[in-house]
Amino acid sequence: MFSNQERIDRIIGILIDSFFPILKAGIQFTIPLTIITFVLGLILALLIALARLSSVKVLIVLAKFYVWIFRGTPLLVQIFILFYGLPSFGVTLDPFPAAVIAFTLNKGAYSSEIIRAAILSIPKGQWEAAFSIGMTKSQAMRRIIIPQSIRVTLPPLGNSFISLVKDTSLAATITVTELFQKGQQIASVTYEPLWIYIEVAFIYLIFSTVLSYFQEKLELRYDKGIAK
Repeated sequence: MFSNQERIDRIIGILIDSFFPILKAGIQFTIPLTIITFVLGLILALLIALARLSSVKVLIVLAKFYVWIFRGTPLLVQIFILFYGLPSFGVTLDPFPAAVIAFTLNKGAYSSEIIRAAILSIPKGQWEAAFSIGMTKSQAMRRIIIPQSIRVTLPPLGNSFISLVKDTSLAATITVTELFQKGQQIASVTYEPLWIYIEVAFIYLIFSTVLSYFQEKLELRYDKGIAK
Protein backbone atom coordinates (compact mmCIF):
# COMPACT_ATOMS: atom_id res chain seq x y z
CA MET A 1 0.00 0.00 0.00
CA PHE A 2 1.14 3.54 -0.76
CA SER A 3 1.32 6.19 1.93
CA ASN A 4 -0.64 9.38 1.24
CA GLN A 5 2.51 11.25 0.17
CA GLU A 6 3.64 8.37 -2.06
CA ARG A 7 0.22 8.25 -3.69
CA ILE A 8 0.24 12.00 -4.31
CA ASP A 9 3.73 11.80 -5.80
CA ARG A 10 2.66 8.88 -7.99
CA ILE A 11 -0.41 10.73 -9.30
CA ILE A 12 1.62 13.86 -10.03
CA GLY A 13 4.20 11.77 -11.88
CA ILE A 14 1.49 10.04 -13.94
CA LEU A 15 -0.14 13.37 -14.84
CA ILE A 16 3.17 14.89 -15.90
CA ASP A 17 4.11 11.84 -17.99
CA SER A 18 0.68 11.61 -19.63
CA PHE A 19 0.08 15.30 -20.38
CA PHE A 20 2.11 15.59 -23.56
CA PRO A 21 1.06 12.21 -25.06
CA ILE A 22 -2.59 13.22 -24.59
CA LEU A 23 -1.94 16.72 -25.92
CA LYS A 24 -0.09 15.23 -28.91
CA ALA A 25 -3.08 13.00 -29.69
CA GLY A 26 -5.28 16.09 -29.58
CA ILE A 27 -3.03 17.96 -31.99
CA GLN A 28 -2.54 15.00 -34.34
CA PHE A 29 -6.13 13.72 -34.47
CA THR A 30 -8.68 15.85 -32.58
CA ILE A 31 -7.80 19.20 -34.19
CA PRO A 32 -7.45 17.84 -37.77
CA LEU A 33 -10.69 15.86 -37.39
CA THR A 34 -12.44 19.00 -36.16
CA ILE A 35 -11.12 21.26 -38.92
CA ILE A 36 -11.74 18.81 -41.77
CA THR A 37 -15.22 18.03 -40.53
CA PHE A 38 -16.13 21.66 -39.96
CA VAL A 39 -15.00 22.79 -43.43
CA LEU A 40 -16.75 19.91 -45.20
CA GLY A 41 -19.81 20.37 -42.99
CA LEU A 42 -19.98 24.07 -43.88
CA ILE A 43 -19.84 23.33 -47.61
CA LEU A 44 -22.55 20.73 -47.22
CA ALA A 45 -24.59 23.04 -45.00
CA LEU A 46 -24.48 25.86 -47.55
CA LEU A 47 -25.69 23.52 -50.30
CA ILE A 48 -28.50 22.19 -48.10
CA ALA A 49 -29.52 25.71 -47.02
CA LEU A 50 -29.65 26.88 -50.65
CA ALA A 51 -31.67 23.78 -51.55
CA ARG A 52 -34.15 24.60 -48.77
CA LEU A 53 -34.47 28.16 -50.09
CA SER A 54 -34.80 27.16 -53.74
CA SER A 55 -38.06 26.95 -55.67
CA VAL A 56 -37.42 23.35 -56.75
CA LYS A 57 -39.75 21.14 -54.73
CA VAL A 58 -37.65 17.99 -55.11
CA LEU A 59 -34.60 19.74 -53.69
CA ILE A 60 -36.63 21.18 -50.83
CA VAL A 61 -38.05 17.77 -49.91
CA LEU A 62 -34.67 16.03 -50.10
CA ALA A 63 -32.98 18.76 -48.03
CA LYS A 64 -35.71 18.64 -45.39
CA PHE A 65 -35.47 14.84 -45.24
CA TYR A 66 -31.70 14.98 -44.78
CA VAL A 67 -31.95 17.55 -41.98
CA TRP A 68 -34.76 15.57 -40.34
CA ILE A 69 -32.71 12.36 -40.31
CA PHE A 70 -29.43 13.77 -39.02
CA ARG A 71 -30.92 16.18 -36.49
CA GLY A 72 -33.34 13.59 -35.21
CA THR A 73 -30.88 10.76 -34.49
CA PRO A 74 -27.94 10.66 -32.06
CA LEU A 75 -24.48 11.32 -33.48
CA LEU A 76 -23.14 8.21 -31.74
CA VAL A 77 -25.70 6.05 -33.52
CA GLN A 78 -24.74 7.62 -36.87
CA ILE A 79 -21.07 6.83 -36.21
CA PHE A 80 -21.89 3.21 -35.35
CA ILE A 81 -24.04 2.76 -38.46
CA LEU A 82 -21.21 3.97 -40.69
CA PHE A 83 -18.41 2.05 -38.99
CA TYR A 84 -20.09 -1.12 -37.71
CA GLY A 85 -23.22 -1.28 -39.88
CA LEU A 86 -21.95 -0.67 -43.42
CA PRO A 87 -19.67 -3.78 -43.41
CA SER A 88 -22.90 -5.80 -43.56
CA PHE A 89 -23.30 -4.41 -47.08
CA GLY A 90 -19.67 -4.97 -48.00
CA VAL A 91 -18.61 -1.37 -47.30
CA THR A 92 -15.76 -1.12 -44.81
CA LEU A 93 -14.39 2.24 -43.68
CA ASP A 94 -11.26 2.96 -41.69
CA PRO A 95 -11.93 4.65 -38.33
CA PHE A 96 -10.77 8.17 -39.24
CA PRO A 97 -12.67 8.44 -42.58
CA ALA A 98 -15.76 6.98 -40.91
CA ALA A 99 -15.55 9.65 -38.19
CA VAL A 100 -15.06 12.41 -40.78
CA ILE A 101 -18.11 11.30 -42.76
CA ALA A 102 -20.31 10.93 -39.68
CA PHE A 103 -19.35 14.30 -38.18
CA THR A 104 -19.64 16.04 -41.56
CA LEU A 105 -23.15 14.72 -42.19
CA ASN A 106 -24.25 15.59 -38.68
CA LYS A 107 -22.77 19.07 -38.55
CA GLY A 108 -23.94 19.75 -42.10
CA ALA A 109 -27.53 19.24 -40.98
CA TYR A 110 -27.26 21.53 -37.96
CA SER A 111 -25.21 24.23 -39.69
CA SER A 112 -27.58 24.31 -42.67
CA GLU A 113 -30.32 25.63 -40.40
CA ILE A 114 -27.98 28.31 -39.04
CA ILE A 115 -27.06 29.43 -42.55
CA ARG A 116 -30.66 29.30 -43.78
CA ALA A 117 -31.83 31.42 -40.84
CA ALA A 118 -29.01 33.92 -41.47
CA ILE A 119 -29.95 34.27 -45.15
CA LEU A 120 -33.61 34.76 -44.26
CA SER A 121 -32.63 37.44 -41.74
CA ILE A 122 -31.31 39.73 -44.48
CA PRO A 123 -33.95 42.42 -45.24
CA LYS A 124 -35.89 42.00 -48.48
CA GLY A 125 -34.76 45.48 -49.45
CA GLN A 126 -31.30 44.05 -50.08
CA TRP A 127 -32.75 41.67 -52.65
CA GLU A 128 -34.74 44.46 -54.25
CA ALA A 129 -31.67 46.70 -54.43
CA ALA A 130 -29.69 43.91 -56.09
CA PHE A 131 -32.44 43.25 -58.63
CA SER A 132 -32.75 46.97 -59.36
CA ILE A 133 -29.18 47.11 -60.64
CA GLY A 134 -29.69 44.09 -62.88
CA MET A 135 -28.37 41.25 -60.75
CA THR A 136 -29.81 37.77 -61.10
CA LYS A 137 -30.91 35.85 -58.02
CA SER A 138 -27.69 33.82 -57.93
CA GLN A 139 -25.56 36.96 -58.33
CA ALA A 140 -27.46 38.68 -55.55
CA MET A 141 -26.97 35.65 -53.33
CA ARG A 142 -23.22 35.47 -53.98
CA ARG A 143 -22.41 39.17 -53.89
CA ILE A 144 -24.94 40.68 -51.50
CA ILE A 145 -26.82 38.22 -49.32
CA ILE A 146 -24.22 35.61 -48.34
CA PRO A 147 -21.51 38.19 -47.47
CA GLN A 148 -23.96 39.94 -45.16
CA SER A 149 -25.05 36.61 -43.69
CA ILE A 150 -21.53 35.78 -42.58
CA ARG A 151 -21.63 38.21 -39.66
CA VAL A 152 -24.93 36.76 -38.49
CA THR A 153 -23.63 33.20 -38.63
CA LEU A 154 -20.33 33.82 -36.84
CA PRO A 155 -21.54 33.42 -33.22
CA PRO A 156 -23.59 30.21 -33.74
CA LEU A 157 -21.08 28.66 -36.13
CA GLY A 158 -18.25 29.55 -33.76
CA ASN A 159 -20.10 27.85 -30.93
CA SER A 160 -20.73 24.87 -33.21
CA PHE A 161 -17.01 24.61 -33.98
CA ILE A 162 -16.10 24.62 -30.29
CA SER A 163 -18.80 22.04 -29.61
CA LEU A 164 -17.40 19.91 -32.42
CA VAL A 165 -13.99 19.82 -30.72
CA LYS A 166 -15.66 18.14 -27.75
CA ASP A 167 -17.92 15.94 -29.87
CA THR A 168 -14.88 14.38 -31.53
CA SER A 169 -14.39 12.42 -28.31
CA LEU A 170 -17.11 10.12 -29.67
CA ALA A 171 -14.60 9.00 -32.31
CA ALA A 172 -12.91 7.06 -29.50
CA THR A 173 -15.77 4.56 -29.74
CA ILE A 174 -14.51 3.45 -33.16
CA THR A 175 -10.84 3.39 -32.10
CA VAL A 176 -9.72 6.75 -33.50
CA THR A 177 -6.72 7.58 -31.31
CA GLU A 178 -7.80 11.13 -30.57
CA LEU A 179 -7.45 12.99 -27.30
CA PHE A 180 -10.05 11.06 -25.29
CA GLN A 181 -9.03 7.67 -26.68
CA LYS A 182 -5.42 8.34 -25.65
CA GLY A 183 -6.63 9.22 -22.19
CA GLN A 184 -8.54 5.94 -22.01
CA GLN A 185 -5.46 3.99 -23.02
CA ILE A 186 -3.35 5.67 -20.33
CA ALA A 187 -6.04 5.23 -17.68
CA SER A 188 -6.24 1.51 -18.44
CA VAL A 189 -2.56 0.97 -17.60
CA THR A 190 -2.11 3.48 -14.76
CA TYR A 191 -5.36 2.57 -12.93
CA GLU A 192 -5.95 6.25 -12.21
CA PRO A 193 -9.03 7.00 -14.34
CA LEU A 194 -10.26 9.91 -12.22
CA TRP A 195 -7.09 11.96 -12.53
CA ILE A 196 -6.42 11.03 -16.15
CA TYR A 197 -9.95 12.02 -17.20
CA ILE A 198 -9.66 15.27 -15.25
CA GLU A 199 -6.47 15.93 -17.20
CA VAL A 200 -8.26 15.12 -20.47
CA ALA A 201 -11.05 17.52 -19.51
CA PHE A 202 -8.45 20.19 -18.74
CA ILE A 203 -6.86 19.82 -22.19
CA TYR A 204 -10.29 20.08 -23.84
CA LEU A 205 -10.84 23.20 -21.74
CA ILE A 206 -7.57 24.68 -23.05
CA PHE A 207 -8.63 24.03 -26.65
CA SER A 208 -12.09 25.50 -26.07
CA THR A 209 -10.71 28.58 -24.31
CA VAL A 210 -8.26 29.34 -27.12
CA LEU A 211 -10.95 28.88 -29.76
CA SER A 212 -13.38 31.07 -27.80
CA TYR A 213 -10.75 33.81 -27.71
CA PHE A 214 -10.26 33.73 -31.48
CA GLN A 215 -14.01 33.55 -32.04
CA GLU A 216 -14.47 36.72 -29.99
CA LYS A 217 -11.71 38.49 -31.93
CA LEU A 218 -13.27 37.45 -35.25
CA GLU A 219 -16.70 38.68 -34.20
CA LEU A 220 -15.26 42.03 -33.09
CA ARG A 221 -13.50 42.39 -36.43
CA TYR A 222 -16.74 41.88 -38.36
CA ASP A 223 -18.61 44.22 -36.01
CA LYS A 224 -16.33 47.16 -36.71
CA GLY A 225 -18.04 49.98 -38.49
CA ILE A 226 -21.52 48.53 -37.97
CA ALA A 227 -23.98 50.79 -36.19
CA LYS A 228 -25.42 49.32 -33.03
